[in-house]
Amino acid sequence: MLKLVKVNINKYKCFNKRHSVKIDSNITTLVGRNETGKTAFLEALAKLNYFDKQNTNFKLNRILDYPRIELNDLLYNNEDKEAIRCTFEINRKLINDIENDLGKGVLLVNSFDYSVSYLGKTTWYNLKVDEEKFIENLLEKYSDDDDLYFKLKNIKTINEILEFAEYNSEDENLNIIVDDIKNNILENSYKWKNKVKGYVAKNYLKPALPKFWYFDEYFHLPSKININELKRDNLKNNSLRIAKALFELANINIDELLSADDFESYLINLETTSNAITNKIFRYWTTDKNLEVKFEIETNNINEKILNIRIRNSKQKVTLPLHNRSKGLNSFFSFIVWFSKIQSNDDNNFILLLDEPGLNLHAKAQTDMLDFIEDLSKEYQIIYTTHSPFMIDPNHLERVRTVSSVDGVSMITEAVLENNYDALFPLQASIGYSISKDFFTSKKNLLVESPAELLILKTVSNILKLNKKKGLKDEISIIPIGGLNKVAYFSALLRQGKLNFVCLLNSLKNQQIKKYYTRLISEKIIKEKNVRFYDDFLDKSDNVSIEDFFEKEEYLSLFKLAYPEYEKLELSEQDKSSILRQISKLIKKSSFDNYLVASKLLELQNTKNILSKKTINRFEKLFIEINRLLKS
Repeated sequence: MLKLVKVNINKYKCFNKRHSVKIDSNITTLVGRNETGKTAFLEALAKLNYFDKQNTNFKLNRILDYPRIELNDLLYNNEDKEAIRCTFEINRKLINDIENDLGKGVLLVNSFDYSVSYLGKTTWYNLKVDEEKFIENLLEKYSDDDDLYFKLKNIKTINEILEFAEYNSEDENLNIIVDDIKNNILENSYKWKNKVKGYVAKNYLKPALPKFWYFDEYFHLPSKININELKRDNLKNNSLRIAKALFELANINIDELLSADDFESYLINLETTSNAITNKIFRYWTTDKNLEVKFEIETNNINEKILNIRIRNSKQKVTLPLHNRSKGLNSFFSFIVWFSKIQSNDDNNFILLLDEPGLNLHAKAQTDMLDFIEDLSKEYQIIYTTHSPFMIDPNHLERVRTVSSVDGVSMITEAVLENNYDALFPLQASIGYSISKDFFTSKKNLLVESPAELLILKTVSNILKLNKKKGLKDEISIIPIGGLNKVAYFSALLRQGKLNFVCLLNSLKNQQIKKYYTRLISEKIIKEKNVRFYDDFLDKSDNVSIEDFFEKEEYLSLFKLAYPEYEKLELSEQDKSSILRQISKLIKKSSFDNYLVASKLLELQNTKNILSKKTINRFEKLFIEINRLLKS
């Protein structure tokens, strides 16, 4: 009914300053190193409107939650401070319900802010309701009563109507209006000056406020559950809360179980429930599908009932206590139990807050969890934290918010605005993993040494195709591997997937590199017939790279666009060394960013006659050979 669109956090633990965070309408991913404030943000948000009012862990506490450096001043002055303020968007259906009740034009906004303070005070902001318009709409029903309509037409508030009615109690229609207002509006309104705004807030918006549901690694089912402890209403241990949820899902009366002598029917209920949960898990848990949950009930030496949870591997024919299985499986199973209990409530208007849901999962299982979260987001808004690249969807980087800490003060930033390398590293890794997955699904692959080569080959291939010349075939993927020393690893990965590949490498003038290449051939790590060098296509005696396929002046003009400070640089026609070496020598640097230069070619690729005929012919010869090698 209501979507969370923005969070303002202020004076909560490591968030010393008021800080605003945009929230995605489906999934928001908080990425950052440990101890940067990810968990603190989720905790604060949960305390705005937690689903379990008995859980005191999710109530604001000035001593525990207020920034320590300022706590003494707060307590000394006995001040109250707002901790969390959220902006909610009202959906069209709820707006229609309000308009059908109060008339059009009464609700003036489609969003509002709601906050909570350390002492539990809640405040509404930016909720604009036109009380005068409500009166106007109300009086339209009595427009046939000219006398009453004339008396009330200039009245603008409910209080004015009530005051007027005190002196005109004999007017029957007026009494009907007053009764209508008292019974419908005032009885269901906050005692605000604007009574209609109070009515909209209390009767429509407060019930529609989503409840926050928090889950982390401490909400795990234990292997042994003391059933006697589950009788307590106020369970402080999160593991026991999960355990009680399991019994409630199985419709087991704990008092009856404790007094029973035969546990068979209870075990059947538990196993039936766990089977349903397990089936749900294995829609996503692709790691091992040969597992099932088993239960045993025993009585200890002080006559307490103990439930033992064991995991059976049907393939290996062995059972182990739940805690002896992977933490990842326990986490997944516990999550489904806890969440299934939440879903069983009549009111399941929740926003899910998941703290490191992939923490104990290996990379493949993390991608399974990501699929699960994606499916959940069709019904629930989700905010989760991670520092793993495998828990970031590279197709939805707009959902990512980076969390960083500077001098102990936490900040949350949209990924596109982030400039902190540590904060961005998981995103870079996620993108790299996504790209590598795409590469390793291609049947035909060209391995090159650097990203600059990839960019040049792709761009020049497009230019040649536009000029009706032979470019690289579309099905060929180009993979930059970072140098000859990485060839062995990439070739092993590609061979494992039975994928075809060719290596295109710089020349072997360096004796150490040449020796390494010879060993790769002799040990049959790569096939000599699948390797080509740039100097196979050029008549050059120096170390040759892809840049030498260009005419000197062509490449120099691109270099000057990338580095305008060298606008007057000139290359000698008599110098027969490679272009990269000549430029490096002239600018007195061992190297420069040749990817930046390659990017200028990409910008100019649609420019007419950007490449000379000689350059086009050199690249066409190269492309024809690569296409031939990857033909099969």
